[in-house]
Amino acid sequence: MSYDLKNIKLPRLAGTALKILTAAVERAFPGKLLLPRILKDGGISAFRKLEFSERPTLMPLVAATRPATRREPDKNTLTRVSKIQNKQNGFQFISASAYREAYRKKKITPVDVAVSISRFIDESNQKNMRAIVAANYENLMQQARASTERWKKGRPLSPLDGVPVSIKEELDMIPYPSTAGTKFLGRDIVAEDATVVERLRSMGAMLIGKANMHEIGIGVTGYNAHHGIARNPYNPDHYTGGSSSGSAASVAMGLNPISIGADGGGSIRLPAALCGVYGIKATFGRVSEHGAVPLCWSVAHVGPLAATAADLALGYTAIAGPDRNDALSLKQPDVSLAALFKADALKSLKGVRIGIYDPWFHDADPEVVAACEDMLKIFTRKGAKVSAVEIPQLEAMRVAHLITIGSEMAATFEEQYRKHRTDFGTDVRLNLAIARSFTARDYVRAQRMRTRALGIFDTIYANVDVLLTPSSAVTAPPIQEDVLSGGESDLTTLSKIMRFAVSSNLTGHPAVSFPVGYDSGGLPIGMQAIGRHWEEDLLLRLCFISEQHLRRREPVVYYNLLQS
Repeated sequence: MSYDLKNIKLPRLAGTALKILTAAVERAFPGKLLLPRILKDGGISAFRKLEFSERPTLMPLVAATRPATRREPDKNTLTRVSKIQNKQNGFQFISASAYREAYRKKKITPVDVAVSISRFIDESNQKNMRAIVAANYENLMQQARASTERWKKGRPLSPLDGVPVSIKEELDMIPYPSTAGTKFLGRDIVAEDATVVERLRSMGAMLIGKANMHEIGIGVTGYNAHHGIARNPYNPDHYTGGSSSGSAASVAMGLNPISIGADGGGSIRLPAALCGVYGIKATFGRVSEHGAVPLCWSVAHVGPLAATAADLALGYTAIAGPDRNDALSLKQPDVSLAALFKADALKSLKGVRIGIYDPWFHDADPEVVAACEDMLKIFTRKGAKVSAVEIPQLEAMRVAHLITIGSEMAATFEEQYRKHRTDFGTDVRLNLAIARSFTARDYVRAQRMRTRALGIFDTIYANVDVLLTPSSAVTAPPIQEDVLSGGESDLTTLSKIMRFAVSSNLTGHPAVSFPVGYDSGGLPIGMQAIGRHWEEDLLLRLCFISEQHLRRREPVVYYNLLQS
């Protein structure tokens, strides 16, 4: 068996050239002449030649042997997580615990923080950072006054009371519309909160506004033709990654220690990696999708991005668990963070078996590989045992995911494509046009490959507990000037960004990205851990331990909300 993941090599297109290609692909002629070459270069043609004996798996839902007994987040676990002390080295990001301590000691109030947030959102957007694209300051102050009164009485609702949190544009939150990054959806304020938003609101979290995203989540740079490009706080001339671009940027620049994003093909983990923060995509079905714009059903995950490992664990605990409004969430076991609470759990990894597929692990830029190798050495010094593994058919998994997410998005936006095709950004139009060329046979073949992929990973996890890879093969790409006039199509770079992300969306395994260093230009480098279904606690444990050994750097754009 040999490593088969392809490096896509296609010319980058932007501006007029991209518009011409898009218009051509959208037409019956010359589209029929162009599409075969595009499908061949994208690996679709080769995938169509594969043979499968497996039945299709339409949803990667692995039902728990013991279904959950709790229907709401466990506030006792939330409190225990909030008390974990973990060391930040170097630059100190303001964490949820810092807000709690400041409120408890009456150094500052949630109202003071809300005033600063309002000012800093405006200031950051004047700098074209475009992390938060919708903010209702009157609503924010109402939340802040209520939280201030609770803290004054010594009765906060939870460890998240008064802690600023942003919400990705594809999730419903009163009093905002949900645009999914478009200019024509979400004309009306939503009628109710998404489940994850409702849970955060019930805990007193201060919901500061809607975070920017790559339009309809069909890209991973963070480009958005309508709401502006979310820019990287470590270098505003570079992308954030996407599609949860504003979520990662708002965390990295200090506007909120926790944000809620969504991940259909790396869209939480990739911006987390490129912006130097933490992000987790839990097991498929662990976090309710109720109230999320239905972009892609069988690969979609809602989850948190956070400034610190503790904030990530806090955000995950607050939103995970069964929801009667989402049938897929009812198959899970109880949310457990047992791996974090064992004696010496955050000091030792003794007994943890790490799997490395060497050619995959090293298929990244040298500086990325070096930083990940350094963290792997730390994990082994902490007692983890590293074993070599082999993962066949990664290329087929990549293409199966591409067909799945593309087909589901094309189906979701069938009506909008007919009525509003020219209202989409040019890059989105091209991607939808290509996805619309996929057939029903392609989709079923992809689901049969999903069944095979699940079997492949089952075999691997019989011998290891977690797989480690870089999060992205490259650091944040630069925003080139010609992008501003109409977007870009750079499939070579996109394939490098997504190289390690998509297999776990196809199979539904939990995966996390955590920062492990910086390249020579000061841009963050992330490392990914992929675990067994329902074992998010081990992934969070790796985040805590890695954090103790990383000297973090201050972003170029950062706001300290606790300075009155």
